Amino acid sequence: MDTTTLAAFLAVDLLLVFTPGADWAYAISAGLRGRSVVPAVTGLIAGHAAYALVAVAGLAVIVASSPAALTALTVAGAGYLLWLGWGVLRQPAVPAAAGESADASRLQVLLKGFGISGLNPKSLLLYFSLFPQFIDPATGWPVAAQTGLLSTVHLTACAVVYLAVGILARTVLSTRPSAARIVTRISGAMMIAIGALLLVERLAR
Repeated sequence: MDTTTLAAFLAVDLLLVFTPGADWAYAISAGLRGRSVVPAVTGLIAGHAAYALVAVAGLAVIVASSPAALTALTVAGAGYLLWLGWGVLRQPAVPAAAGESADASRLQVLLKGFGISGLNPKSLLLYFSLFPQFIDPATGWPVAAQTGLLSTVHLTACAVVYLAVGILARTVLSTRPSAARIVTRISGAMMIAIGALLLVERLAR
C-alpha cells in the first residue's frame, strides 16, 4: 500500500474517531472516576482489535451478511449501553470519587470498555463501509495484510484520541465537581441515546 492511500484512510478514519459516541462517553467517565484512563482505553481498543482480528480472518463478511447475527449483536450491544448509561445517570462520576486503584477495579474498567466497543455493531460495520474503499488486491499485498495495516492505523488513532479525551476530562474538570457531574450525566445520556437508536434502527428493518 502506498503512503497516499494510507494518508487518505487516516484522514477519513480520524473524522469518524473524532465523532463523539459511546467510546467518548466512557473515556470521559473513566477520566473522572479513576487515577488513570489507561485501563478504560485499553478495554475500548481491545474491543476494536477483536473486530480487526475477525476482519483479517475474513469471518466478518459472514457475520455482516447474516441478518440474525447482526440483530442479536445489535440488541446485546444496545442493551449493554442502556444499562451502563442508566448506571452513570444514577451515580455520576466526580473528581473526588476517583480511586480505582485496586487490580480488580482496573480489570472491571477494562472489561466494561471492551464490552462497549466490542458489542457495538457500528465497529463491525466500519470494516465493511470504510476499509473496502482503501483495499486493492491488485497491489500485490494480500487482502488480509492490507486489512491488518489499516486496522493498526485505526487502532492507533482510537488510542490517541480516547486517551486525550479521558485525560482532558480529568484535567479540565478536576477542580469543577459540578461541571464534572454535568458532563458525566451527558455521557450517560449519550450512551442511552446511542443504545436506543441502535435498537430502533435495527429492529425497524
